[in-house]
Amino acid sequence: MSSSIGIYASQISGHLVTNNYSSIQTVTVGSGGASSITFSSIPSTYTHLQIRAISRSTISGSGDGTYVQLNGDTGGNYAYHILIGTGSSVVAASATSYTYMYNGDTPGSTSTAGMFGAFVVDLLDYTNTNKYKTIRTLNGNDQNGSGSVRFVSGLWQNTAVVSSITVNSFNGAGFAQYTSFALYGVK
Repeated sequence: MSSSIGIYASQISGHLVTNNYSSIQTVTVGSGGASSITFSSIPSTYTHLQIRAISRSTISGSGDGTYVQLNGDTGGNYAYHILIGTGSSVVAASATSYTYMYNGDTPGSTSTAGMFGAFVVDLLDYTNTNKYKTIRTLNGNDQNGSGSVRFVSGLWQNTAVVSSITVNSFNGAGFAQYTSFALYGVK
């Protein structure tokens, strides 16, 4: 039996590809905060992009939403779906003809000190000029037992190659010190 497991393990590992992620840029917010985060001049040499982030808003409150815009487009060319789990309830929502793609929630200034939200955002086929661009986001944040987990899919109704990504907070409050967004290229 154990020899069978070893054979299966070698077959699986032979199909796993390592080193698929290349760091493109990391932005860490300094002591003055930042109104938004922008990745620009993104190379078109990858298949997909991924943003990994921890964030906290400067909003006066327990939380704030975040959203993504591509190539500086602020027109009504975005749509999204969201599924939210809070531990006691589940909510689903969607929107079309929006000026952004919703990305998730992040703790605000009245949340417990040092508490940050986490994001993994995948931007799929960002150089493919034959289709609209899509994102999928997994986001979570704790509010000492009242946080949430969110799964989001978004659509940018444009076939252009994505060369810049901007992440904003809903209420324009911006991001607090130590918020960090890292952009990776995926082979």
